[in-house]
Amino acid sequence: MIHARGLTRRFKVRGGAVDAVRGLDLDVAAGQLVAFLGPNGAGKSTSLRMLTSLLPPTSGTATVAGRDIVKDPAGVRARIGYIGQKNGAGENFRVRDELITQGRCYGLTRAQARTRADEVLTQLDLEPLATRKPGTLSGGQRRRLDIALGLVHRPALLFLDEPSTGLDPQSRANIWEHILRLRAEHGTTLFLTTHYLEEADAMAERVIIIDHGRIIADGTATQLKSDLAGDHLTLTLSTEADLAPAATIAERLNGTVTTPDPATTPDPPTRSHSATSPVLRIRVTRADTALPEYLRALDTAGIKVAAAETTRPTLDDVFLALTGRSLRETGTQVPEPTP
Repeated sequence: MIHARGLTRRFKVRGGAVDAVRGLDLDVAAGQLVAFLGPNGAGKSTSLRMLTSLLPPTSGTATVAGRDIVKDPAGVRARIGYIGQKNGAGENFRVRDELITQGRCYGLTRAQARTRADEVLTQLDLEPLATRKPGTLSGGQRRRLDIALGLVHRPALLFLDEPSTGLDPQSRANIWEHILRLRAEHGTTLFLTTHYLEEADAMAERVIIIDHGRIIADGTATQLKSDLAGDHLTLTLSTEADLAPAATIAERLNGTVTTPDPATTPDPPTRSHSATSPVLRIRVTRADTALPEYLRALDTAGIKVAAAETTRPTLDDVFLALTGRSLRETGTQVPEPTP
């Protein structure tokens, strides 16, 4: 559904130019649910705008839904759905009328547009709201309307830019319920960005991470967390004198003693502090099987462990392992292109 090679977008800025996206290579098969992650300014929105033909690339090629984004942008737009971060419906017309108008814009006859509007109203539980104006809807209801607008013409590929941002947890869960049901029923390919890492972790079957305009990781969430972040053991020791020998034992058992963030922890690399005792944090491949082995080795060495905790990695841990900074950090926004 998506085949991109060397996509680059350069923006003019005062004093020169900046590459927002640098040689993007991407393949997405039909039916996949892909989460496209990165901090602000990483190139996510610019990439989506190129793939949806809203922004021409400076160089590189891409076919989306079988159409070239440069040679046939109208063909791309006719075959995809795009749901941006802002609301897509107007304020002065009724919900059903908005959907009919959207269908007409995609070439449906008036009868086809009415039929299709009624279908998506049913699919997204919007029937009770059909005669209301979008301005009277809640945030979650408006977001469902945005999705309905993107689905009127039955696209095989749907782009969603931050589909649940700004919604309360209940509305977010409701949006995801509809998205996943639509995918299950119609096999729609979904390509989305999100700042909610737990959503990507739980829902996406493939995660792509972009930073500074380049893809730096691509795989399943489980694979990325296992290969790049690993589980963590947090061991609370009885005395500070046990830290160094415990760290040596951890390294002998193929664990990696992690370093606290020096910006927030002035202590030496191997420790942070609980209320009363020093703590050793170790990255391992599988915490559930590693913990008994570590406890036995420390006990044999006469090192008492007061408490032990295992922690599974997050996608933020993956980004931290790749770049040394958090995926949740706010980066510099990329400037808009100069005409």
